[in-house]
Amino acid sequence: MLLSYYDDTIFAVASGRGQRALTVLRISGPRSGATLDALAGRRPAARVAVLRDLRDATGERLDQALVLWFPMPGSYTGEDSVELHLHGGQAVLSAVSERLVELGLRPAEAGEFTRRAFLNGRMDLLEAEGVADLVAAETAAQRRQALRQLDGELGRLYRGWSARLVQLLAQQEALIDFPDEDLPPEVEGAGHIELARLFAEIETHLDDGQRGERVRDGLVFAIAGPPNAGKSTLINAVAQRDVAIVSPHAGTTRDILEARVDLAGVAVTLVDMAGLRDTTDAVEAEGVKRARASIASADFVIFLHAADQSAPCTGRLDRADLELTTKTDLVEGWRGPGLGISALTGAGMADLLQFLGAQAQTLIDGSGAPALTRPRHRAALMEAVQRLAAARDAAWPELRAEDLRLALRAIGRITGIVGVEDILDSIFFQFCIGK
Repeated sequence: MLLSYYDDTIFAVASGRGQRALTVLRISGPRSGATLDALAGRRPAARVAVLRDLRDATGERLDQALVLWFPMPGSYTGEDSVELHLHGGQAVLSAVSERLVELGLRPAEAGEFTRRAFLNGRMDLLEAEGVADLVAAETAAQRRQALRQLDGELGRLYRGWSARLVQLLAQQEALIDFPDEDLPPEVEGAGHIELARLFAEIETHLDDGQRGERVRDGLVFAIAGPPNAGKSTLINAVAQRDVAIVSPHAGTTRDILEARVDLAGVAVTLVDMAGLRDTTDAVEAEGVKRARASIASADFVIFLHAADQSAPCTGRLDRADLELTTKTDLVEGWRGPGLGISALTGAGMADLLQFLGAQAQTLIDGSGAPALTRPRHRAALMEAVQRLAAARDAAWPELRAEDLRLALRAIGRITGIVGVEDILDSIFFQFCIGK
């Protein structure tokens, strides 16, 4: 049976803030059962929702609520836990919370429920991060990726690599401990082959174009072009709100403007910028400089040309993943080539959004193996690859074994098997209080 990592019992709202019909109050820790007895008179059968009157120390009724009892280890945290489904009024929540404090409980810190679940072995660090990502998910792609991580796909992959490293270490220990024994030569040969396979697999996993981070953080699509080509009108049309000032005067936009949108289930930040042209105006020149930097770092660049050729590009064209014709309403019978739109009339916008959504889906490529989602995962795996390369080149089994141990520790830091104390606070600080 799992033991609670903490001696105290905590509580927090797990259903969000604001006006609502119901409030879910979560309790976890060794005093959960006794607290439920004091509040509701008697605890129900495990994992069965029952209606109970909740009362204070004088017997006054605080609320009539659904209560659930989760004895350890069969709870989210692995500890004895309780859920109280209260009526949503603030007065009810305040009265019940005051009673919990009287009974010796304390409000939970951010991420403390999930931290306890990790420390009690209910999930690894990757799954814990999946919980945080699922709570923060804005798009379908982010939700799917978080669910895959919460299901343990990445953890299973990394634990498999760790198990293979342990086997390699055992082979090296045999070579160290029995140097005078005539061990079959195929033992060392098989170890070299397995080491090479592991190295190649982890390198391939790292060479993913950062698609996991792209899903989690969102893609960046830059809208570029000469002044007055319709960049600000386009970003307003796609975002469906006034992000940028639209004016017939060239050079209105001089700084970087951003809008977060959902394209085919993928989070995308659209970036509007200064028009690209040669200029002697110091402020506009700085805007053009920033625009070129944004183009260079973007995941996808949409370069605009006005159909009536009223906005020629006099600066150099750094990059264009899509050349889009705008203001097609000004040219009667416009037929191409390529995609064309009129953000004013809406002509061509549906085709453009469908195309951009397809490009966003291609860039994240959610099929295949689970993707890295955080910089700390990537840093640990890069360290593991470096150690495996050193082990591959080591002349002596003693040196090879040490590098394999360091590679194993690097992978273990991702799932939380070893060396995690210094990163726990930074991970769980990102959580909301009720998680």
